Amino acid sequence: MDNSAHITAGLLERNRSSRVFFAQESKRLAETCQQMAERFQKGGRLFAFGRGAHVTDAQHVSVEFVHPVIVGKRALPALDLSPSFESALEVLLQPNDMVMGFAPPEGDLLVQTALEHAKTRGAMTVALPGAAGDYAVLAPSEDPFIHQELIEVLYHTLWETVHVFLEHHQNGQDVGAASFLYPFLGTDQSDLDSLKAGVAASIEAKAREDEDLRDAAALDASRLSQTAEIIRERLERGGKIIAFGNGGSATDANDFVLDCINPPKALKPVSAISLSLEAANISAIANDVGVELIFLRQLLAHAKPGDVVIVFSTSGGSANILVALEAARQHGLYTVAFLGRDGGEIFKHQLADAVFVVSTEHIPRIQEIHASLYHLLREVIDA
Repeated sequence: MDNSAHITAGLLERNRSSRVFFAQESKRLAETCQQMAERFQKGGRLFAFGRGAHVTDAQHVSVEFVHPVIVGKRALPALDLSPSFESALEVLLQPNDMVMGFAPPEGDLLVQTALEHAKTRGAMTVALPGAAGDYAVLAPSEDPFIHQELIEVLYHTLWETVHVFLEHHQNGQDVGAASFLYPFLGTDQSDLDSLKAGVAASIEAKAREDEDLRDAAALDASRLSQTAEIIRERLERGGKIIAFGNGGSATDANDFVLDCINPPKALKPVSAISLSLEAANISAIANDVGVELIFLRQLLAHAKPGDVVIVFSTSGGSANILVALEAARQHGLYTVAFLGRDGGEIFKHQLADAVFVVSTEHIPRIQEIHASLYHLLREVIDA
């Protein structure tokens, strides 16, 4: 079944929502980033949480702040408290901390209640979405996938921009090595209001880059539809999806799998596992036999004939992804790779049966378009 028209329409709808949302929110986001930078300077920490698929947003926030992809940026204290956020906030929260809650478009009463309680303890609150908070925003779309994707763009701009304000504070005016991300900023900005205006413009520029990348991805709609058809046939014959990735791409794998087993939008559940969710296995294998084998060892334990392997890699060159893909193909599994930049070794050596490359050097933008693609893939698997 050809669902390329549905995929193209979905990408265009995302762009329409993006243009409206970020034009509306960019100035408030710049203000929020400044406030977060001030709290980090005072020793504050960022606590994120959500439920269901939104657990993966909290995971993503934690890894981006602790291990930023911008070379040379400082590690900032952030934790995913999703497994027990109400209890964790009670014992961990301090007045300079920041609390970020994720929810579906209709909101989540437990998440909102936790944010309101954190506010009474002096924390800065960020509600994504929510009716109340130091930064609270209405859902950018009623579609749960589009909503989650645009919220991902939002929190990516938060961690990128926090570093600009931190460096501005430390240097008096210089935006430092992060300046390449902010084409509207010079290195002689001494006026904070001017800096915030430039940051707001750069946030809108990031959203426009995503919109251009989605337009380019629409040219691959037919291949994505064909890939979904092959995956659906394998699932119908008893196969399952095995997904994995590193860092922020691990959270993409986790999100895709949660969308498979507990889907929104009245989609039918399908069999899927994420090797990136297995923290104990990952640390055991890395410690005992090496980080290159963290996915291969698990794959050999779980893979059966007829399964589908889906990998996420912004570089296309991670050793632990390469060795697992090679084994998957040797075992006759159908392999799909979502990649960035030039596709790296996976694209160069055709290590996957279906490859989708987001051609940009900016890792956050790669991950944001990956989210659009795998959400649409999830929809058309059901078609």
